[in-house]
Amino acid sequence: MPNTIAALTTQPASTKPSSQVESQLGADAFLKLLTTELQNQDPTKPMDDTQSVSQLAQFSALQAQTTLSTQFASFQSNFGVMQSAALVGRNVTVNTTDNNTGSTLTGKVTSIAVQNGQPYFTMTGTDGKPVVDGSGQPLLFATTQIVGIGS
Repeated sequence: MPNTIAALTTQPASTKPSSQVESQLGADAFLKLLTTELQNQDPTKPMDDTQSVSQLAQFSALQAQTTLSTQFASFQSNFGVMQSAALVGRNVTVNTTDNNTGSTLTGKVTSIAVQNGQPYFTMTGTDGKPVVDGSGQPLLFATTQIVGIGS
């Protein structure tokens, strides 16, 4: 069945590096492989029952791992948001990039916003005014920019 495997892994080389292609084989590829194997088996020599059970167990384990991975990513996102929420009302110092020079800015966290599962926060400066960009929109800071937390 060499044709089966080649059909599942053949992708244009420009779309993904080969290491990513191999790691992307998941439930769909497994089901295609199993279906192709069943379709091409010799009727006079059917697949051994224990082999079928073993493959189904592998598929079940793959499904469980995928579900666990998805749920863990959701947990990480929720945990990050909860940690960020604890910053509201606290003074923080963040690294900023201003005209390609690194500097720090200190202020009080006023709100948390979540974008693509990642928490960001807005803050007011030491003068009590919101920290805004050139167009007057509040700046969003990532929690990874924090270099210090005060009271």
